[in-house]
Amino acid sequence: MITVGQALPTHVFNVLTADGMSNPTTADLFAGKKVVLFALPGAFTPTCSAAHLPGYVVLADELKAKGVDSIICLSVNDAFVMKAWGESKNAEQLIMLADGDASFSKALGLEQETGAFGGTRALRYAMIVEDAVVSYLAVEQGKEFEVSKAEHILAQL
Repeated sequence: MITVGQALPTHVFNVLTADGMSNPTTADLFAGKKVVLFALPGAFTPTCSAAHLPGYVVLADELKAKGVDSIICLSVNDAFVMKAWGESKNAEQLIMLADGDASFSKALGLEQETGAFGGTRALRYAMIVEDAVVSYLAVEQGKEFEVSKAEHILAQL
């Protein structure tokens, strides 16, 4: 599992925007920036939709006021699902990042196998990344939802 002080692995992502599909790299998203990255098991799932993503939407301005350049929501879903989910939750201030094949989650060591529910998914976590290096990491244990909340991350900034 990635730890504080380690650089994020090089990766190419998929992001669907109003302008079409883009393929930003780890460097594009994180180099020279302070970023809050949070991940969750799946778009449109109960805790993710009712609490996790909405918390970051509500606190986006406060996070950015603390020097955060961007807020990234990552899930093991495709870019089309991530765009639709972001639109449904008014997440215009966030980057809805698709990890379609879970390869980024696996490279971080922050994946879980859910079997028939959805296969390989991201663990629920949040991190603060400064210039592509992890400066804070909070991984939820089991089905808990405490340390990856927007409120908790805001308090760490």
